[in-house]
Amino acid sequence: MQIYEELQKRGLIAQVTDEKEIHDLINNGKATFYIGFDCTADSLTAGHFMALTLMKRLQMAGNHPIALIGGGTTSIGDPSGRSDMRKMLSREDIDHNAACFKKQMERFIDFSEGEAIMLNNADWMLNLNYIDFLREVGVHFSVNNMLRAECYKQRLEKGLSFLEFNYMLMQGYDFYYLYKHYGCNMEFGGDDQWSNILGGTELIRKKLGKDVYGMTITLLTDSQGKKMGKTAGNAVWLDPNKTSPYDFFQYWRNVGDSDVIKCIRMLTFLPMEQIEEMSAWNDAKINGAKEILAYELTKMVHGEDEASSALDKSRAIFGGGITEDVPETVISESDLVDGGADIMTLLVLSGLCSSKSDARRNIQQGGVVCGNDKVTDIALSFDAEALKKGVVLRRGKKNFKRVVLK
Repeated sequence: MQIYEELQKRGLIAQVTDEKEIHDLINNGKATFYIGFDCTADSLTAGHFMALTLMKRLQMAGNHPIALIGGGTTSIGDPSGRSDMRKMLSREDIDHNAACFKKQMERFIDFSEGEAIMLNNADWMLNLNYIDFLREVGVHFSVNNMLRAECYKQRLEKGLSFLEFNYMLMQGYDFYYLYKHYGCNMEFGGDDQWSNILGGTELIRKKLGKDVYGMTITLLTDSQGKKMGKTAGNAVWLDPNKTSPYDFFQYWRNVGDSDVIKCIRMLTFLPMEQIEEMSAWNDAKINGAKEILAYELTKMVHGEDEASSALDKSRAIFGGGITEDVPETVISESDLVDGGADIMTLLVLSGLCSSKSDARRNIQQGGVVCGNDKVTDIALSFDAEALKKGVVLRRGKKNFKRVVLK
């Protein structure tokens, strides 16, 4: 199976500008393509998996990736998929985040000579002259067309800053610059980037009369339509200091039954024949599919040793209730009130619940267990002596934490 057909079979392709041309380019290993990553944090998230694995698949098929770090565009902020304006970052913060991204990307992409390259658009954007930029680029963008773009329509009701309105022009200029200086003939991105990608392809065609192409990939969402990689409003990070390998494993181990095969198909490199066999699994066997998903993705990000450790720990906890393998949350004397802590406080401190109201709701619905006993009293409290020994809490069927005072 050639790469374009494989991308189709895995359900990754959402929209393309010129299907026959893109099909031929990537199947023959003749695409020099880029994907942009705005560095708004000091770590990539599980939400970046789609882009990272796509780059890896295309590189394995002989194509040449450009990983574009958005050191310049991060200063503006992409309004796509957002209801508010992004936080303005300092130049130092952006540079630090870009360095963190590069280190993490190297686990997925081969950046050796003649393979992929990594660039930072700050290298050309920070030196742009605004008047020259408007004359060279702005003249080719129709405001009427821009306002019809979904990424802007969603924001107009709540307020769209002129700063963010420039983002499409900046992304289009990136493609233009990469084509002129690096022979980049294709841009990929999430499906929410379609309008921005079209802006770049049209800019090059108008200015240079050259054919370039764009493709978007299907955004991975759960069965309720929310973006994967988020849990309780927080990102699932690739940095082990922000999301431990065990918690990363557990996130994927706990995906919904209706999403697990879709995730395996879109994110792992398992053969399609094996995935097709797994798609017939149900009932108890679906948990085996979840373990496979979690193991494969944890291995990809954190290495085989961490993936095996997380798998063993998960099986120990869910199979036999071994408390030594429960992930631990350490609290201090400053977290205590009158020498103790109540159950709702511990649920919040451990991260099992997002707030005390969330903790109260879970307790009242019978979803919290302490040790082997279901918690029914929201006023249940633990003294320092009990906390020093450690209190094992469970929310729902699969979320465990051991809270210990040290």
